[in-house]
Amino acid sequence: MSKKLAKIPRKDKINPEWQLRLYVAGRAVKSTAAFVNLKRLCEAYLVGRYEIEVIDLLENPRLAAGDQILAVPTLVRKLPEPVKKIIGDLSQTERILLGLGLPRTHEGGNAYES
Repeated sequence: MSKKLAKIPRKDKINPEWQLRLYVAGRAVKSTAAFVNLKRLCEAYLVGRYEIEVIDLLENPRLAAGDQILAVPTLVRKLPEPVKKIIGDLSQTERILLGLGLPRTHEGGNAYES
């Protein structure tokens, strides 16, 4: 995870169905965990359909105002609408799936098993 604004784009360069923005505070333990957990969930449930934008508020503190960020790490689902926010390290799979509006199962089994 870079300390600056970083994007993980889709491979096919078409607008992704899921646009996710993760606000972090440098390489803090919870920020790093949130990125790792988000990447894992996206690879399990949104393969090829997502883009993650990571915004480090230590480097770009003014960017917090746009999405009204009060705590980090915070995940903002920009697309699909409506915009949703989840605060924390994204370790609770069930909570994150519900918060993002993702189905609870994927190819490989039950998401609740993780």
